[in-house]
Amino acid sequence: MKLILFGAPGVGKGTQAKILATQYKIRHISTGDILRQAIKDGTQLGIKAQRFMDVGNLVPDEVIIGVVREGLAKPIYQNGFILDGFPRTLPQAEDLDKIFRTLNFKLPFVLNIYVDESIIISRLSDRYSCKNCSKVFSHKLDGVTINDKCISCGGDLFQREDDKQEAVTRRLQVYRDLTEPVKNYYQKQNLLYDVDGDGEIAVVQKRITELLNKLIFDENK
Repeated sequence: MKLILFGAPGVGKGTQAKILATQYKIRHISTGDILRQAIKDGTQLGIKAQRFMDVGNLVPDEVIIGVVREGLAKPIYQNGFILDGFPRTLPQAEDLDKIFRTLNFKLPFVLNIYVDESIIISRLSDRYSCKNCSKVFSHKLDGVTINDKCISCGGDLFQREDDKQEAVTRRLQVYRDLTEPVKNYYQKQNLLYDVDGDGEIAVVQKRITELLNKLIFDENK
C-alpha cells in the first residue's frame, strides 16, 4: 500500500502515520524528520531549510524532491510506505507522479486529514521539543512546560520557532496559498479521501483504519 497523508500543519499526520506504519507493516517516511535531522547536524541542506522554517515558510521544492526520489527507490520501500508531509506544493505532486511511474508503483491513496484552524493553532503553540533527542511533547497532553526536562532522555525542552503562535498563523496562510492546490490536484484524479482529524488519537485512527480497509478491499475485488 502506498499512502499519502495530507493536511495542514498540526492536524496529526505524523502521529497517525507512525500508528499506521506499525498497523500495516509499512515504512513511514517523514520529510520533516529528515529535514530536522539535517538542521541538527548543521548540514548545508539543514541550514538552508532552517531559514524558511523559522519564518513559517515551506522548504523549497529543490531542497526536498531529490531526498524523496532517492528514498523511494530503495528496496525497503517497494512493498509500501506512508508519505507524511510530502507533497506540499503542486510541482512536488507532479514530480511525485513521475517518480511513481518510473518506479512502477500503483497510484497512492491520499488521505486528507482536516481540523478547524483554531484547534491547529492551539495544538502547535502548545508543543515543546527536546534539544537532545528531538521528541515532541504537549503541555496539555503530557503536562510539560518549557522549564521541565525531557521525559525520555532528560534533555532541555524548548519551543521551536515555527511552533510559536505567530509562526503557526503564517504557516497556515502559506498552506492555504500553496498547498490547497495539491488537494484539488488529487481530487481531480479521484485519489483524495477526507478524514475528520478532530478528536482523540484513537478515534481518528479508527476513522482512518475503517476507510483504508474499505479502500484496500475494493481495490482487491
